[in-house]
Amino acid sequence: MRRSHTTRSNARPIEYFESFLTLHMKLIGSLTSPFVRKVRIVMAEKKLDYQLVIEEVWSESSTISQSNPLGQVPCLIMEGGEALFDSRVIVEYLDTLSPVGKLIPSTGRERAEVKTWEALADGLIDASILARQEKRWPMRKESERSSAWIDRQMGKVHNSLKAMEKGLGDKVYCSGIHFSLADIALGCALGYLDLRFEELDWRESHPELARLYEKLSTRTSFVETR
Repeated sequence: MRRSHTTRSNARPIEYFESFLTLHMKLIGSLTSPFVRKVRIVMAEKKLDYQLVIEEVWSESSTISQSNPLGQVPCLIMEGGEALFDSRVIVEYLDTLSPVGKLIPSTGRERAEVKTWEALADGLIDASILARQEKRWPMRKESERSSAWIDRQMGKVHNSLKAMEKGLGDKVYCSGIHFSLADIALGCALGYLDLRFEELDWRESHPELARLYEKLSTRTSFVETR
């Protein structure tokens, strides 16, 4: 996916420079990764141009380690060839590239609140991925799988959902009346549960999360990254 870009003849130098930077960005990722989706949603909300390169990190032919020694996606390749990795690092950088739709407060308690929501949502994803890998990893025999480990990780998922439900309450968005990175991270976490844990009926016991997720799901940035 690459967003169209139009250059205006009366653009200010800084705007031209920002456009040049974003036109030359390349995002390496997977269509099913919730962390990649978080970055893609941020780029859509910020109206940034980029090229999406699909990478299967579990494939023997994967070259992701050439860009990210950790062998993980997302990985953002910038205009000079430098690589940024870890979704939190990438979205922090992207939010500085354009004044459009500021997603992370600059300072203070508001910033800490948004980043805490992101950490909670990312932690839920991490735990759910670990549980799924333990249950389905094809290189492991059935007798080698640990139900205790799966239960521990799913316990984190359920505790995170409870904390999110309580923290959200009747607020319009996670951090109040303004849409932010907190909502993007939460939406990606809940979307991943729908994708990989259909049997987990989180909506029934978390109606406030269900309310917000339904609203988020109608945003163009969420629709285009399903």
